[in-house]
Amino acid sequence: MTPSAQISAVIELLLNIQNQRHAPADATANRFFRQRRYIGGGDRRYVSAQIWEIMRHYRKLQWWLKRIGSPTNPRMMVAAFLMLTGKTLTEVSHLFSGERYAPLSLTQNEGLYLQSLENQKMFSDDMPKAVRYEVPDWVYPLLEQQFGDNIDAELSALLQPASLDLRVNLLKEERSNAKEMLKQEGISSENMPLSPWGLRVEGRQSVTSTNLFKDGIIEIQDEGSQLIALMTGVTSQMRVLDFCAGAGGKTLAMATMMQNKGQIIASDVHTVRVSAAEKRFRRAGVFNVQTHIFAEGAKWIKRRVKTFDRVLVDAPCSGTGTWRRNPDARLKFKANDLDELVAKQSDILDSAAKMVKEGGRLIYATCSILRKENQDQIEFFLKAHPEFKLVCPDTPEGLLPPDFYQNPTFQLTPAQYQTDGFFCAVLERQKDAE
Repeated sequence: MTPSAQISAVIELLLNIQNQRHAPADATANRFFRQRRYIGGGDRRYVSAQIWEIMRHYRKLQWWLKRIGSPTNPRMMVAAFLMLTGKTLTEVSHLFSGERYAPLSLTQNEGLYLQSLENQKMFSDDMPKAVRYEVPDWVYPLLEQQFGDNIDAELSALLQPASLDLRVNLLKEERSNAKEMLKQEGISSENMPLSPWGLRVEGRQSVTSTNLFKDGIIEIQDEGSQLIALMTGVTSQMRVLDFCAGAGGKTLAMATMMQNKGQIIASDVHTVRVSAAEKRFRRAGVFNVQTHIFAEGAKWIKRRVKTFDRVLVDAPCSGTGTWRRNPDARLKFKANDLDELVAKQSDILDSAAKMVKEGGRLIYATCSILRKENQDQIEFFLKAHPEFKLVCPDTPEGLLPPDFYQNPTFQLTPAQYQTDGFFCAVLERQKDAE
């Protein structure tokens, strides 16, 4: 594709993303490229990279266009993005040439709008902080209250592209061997600083096409998610329930900790997710996991009340901690969404607590950085469930970073730990008094 044709594809994909507001942008992009097989690998990478950068600066681009009185359509957003990231009006005009496969030529008005962006930068001192950091206006005060003087560092880190994090399946291979095998397939990686299973790859790499991925030796999983699995402290003698297992990433990590022994039940309300998880389990060579579709009052639930040593609740949440990876999610997050999620999390915790046996542990986790979903949620739960108390993890020594053993909760952020934003709390059901 010519540079102009690439820009046309960026505009078209951005229009698709805007028109399919309820679909994740990555799903829309995948569908876009599947329907256009003629777009080669290099062109796909260019278009994708431009789109994700535009999504990371979406509010700022809209702010600039409104400031200069321009329409905020995809065409002008892409043109403004090019201007604010270093191109001149002449260079942008050449890309918008009107020739075959190129965007239509700039109109006189469009040229005047863009001329006022010459020598401007993406970030302006006049921007409201919520616009600068690409968060909803109503969310910024919540984060400012939480982070205080660290707000700028925290939200700046949340704007940066995320690394590609991998977890080595120790049931099949040691981390050092997997690292060397990845290198032989042309992908360099580094050991993660916190997770004993993790490898970190910089940039966008096609890991899913490697033999290691196909053979179940590596899985894509953020380091913070790996740490949550480690906080469960599961061992090979335990009966474990992954209450909201989703596609089974943490289930797989716990199966590794249990050396494929004991029993894990992975449940979820979505059949599609459970089916996807089962495929991952087979690929990873995991056979100590049973799957169940969750439904309140189901027979399998009634039979297992207060029987599990560990119950992991990876609760549905705002996903604010993953905004590095899903920048479009910032644009869709509404205040009523948070209220609904907090109520749902509370209900899920109540249901999951029934499954924990005396002396067993309930591990609550989110990929959120919002206190209402995390610390406040746990405080509310403990008031309603005095039979539980916060306890430090009993994970075997050496698997977690030393300071993680001293606290019953953690809050990870990209600024502090170079992970996605995650919260985790460990609670224990106290034994009934004799």
